[in-house]
Amino acid sequence: MTTAAPTPQKSPRSVTWRRFRRNSGAMLGAALLVLLVAAALLGPFFLGDPTAQDLPNRLAAPSATHPFGTDQLGRDVLSRVLSGGRISLGLGVSVMLASLVTGSLVGLLAGLRGGWWDEVLMRVTDIFLAFPSLILAMAISAALGPSLTNVMIAVAAVSWPAYARLVRAQVLALREREFVEAARALGSSQRRVALRHLLPNTLAPLLVQGSFDVGGAILTAAGLGFIGFGAKPPTPEWGAMVSETRNFINQAPWASSAPAIAILLTVLAFNLIGDALRDIFDPRKT
Repeated sequence: MTTAAPTPQKSPRSVTWRRFRRNSGAMLGAALLVLLVAAALLGPFFLGDPTAQDLPNRLAAPSATHPFGTDQLGRDVLSRVLSGGRISLGLGVSVMLASLVTGSLVGLLAGLRGGWWDEVLMRVTDIFLAFPSLILAMAISAALGPSLTNVMIAVAAVSWPAYARLVRAQVLALREREFVEAARALGSSQRRVALRHLLPNTLAPLLVQGSFDVGGAILTAAGLGFIGFGAKPPTPEWGAMVSETRNFINQAPWASSAPAIAILLTVLAFNLIGDALRDIFDPRKT
């Protein structure tokens, strides 16, 4: 009598990838993001200098020479939008990584140490959460001065508390679990327990939060650029481009619409991916 062979277990990575492919929103967001990244990386190599002025052709309508038209200084809008994509995408990812690292360390330390460590770190976190994020980012940018580096610092400064709260909650839920107690019983140091057993189990919610925060960081940076706290002219940053061309919206709507649509599509792509990851990692839907 023969026994049936055991069904091979699929790895968690393959299961996650299968769920991601089956999610239409995830695939739409991923496809849109790939197109945006490819255009931002490759587009400037095939187009002219985004800062080159051509005053006789200022506010020219879209044509074969200038598919997105020109702005008030005769600069090619398509070239500026694609060059601005490098800036905005790089800024969004950099802010997310800086916020994730800072917030994760704060949350891990607060949840693992407890006591006065937890009280002090969480009260500092509460101070940052007490202010509207855009207003606080404006205040920090105004104090530091207008530049892309200062925008990154300002947006990261208002983004890290969410990660701190998230990691702290995960650590408090996990630190008394059996596998953590077993690691301690085997002589693992507190640092090893934190890095090998606690932090890896917070990656799923961190991925979800990070996906949303990239789009949020791009939107906040564009808002700061719109009100003059972002990149200095003639840097082709999307928010600054909308601000520079807003007075010509009736005469040349393409000049401000193109960067605004680029912001919309980029934020939409990251939000679709974030929504999909939230559904994929939801234990109630396994």
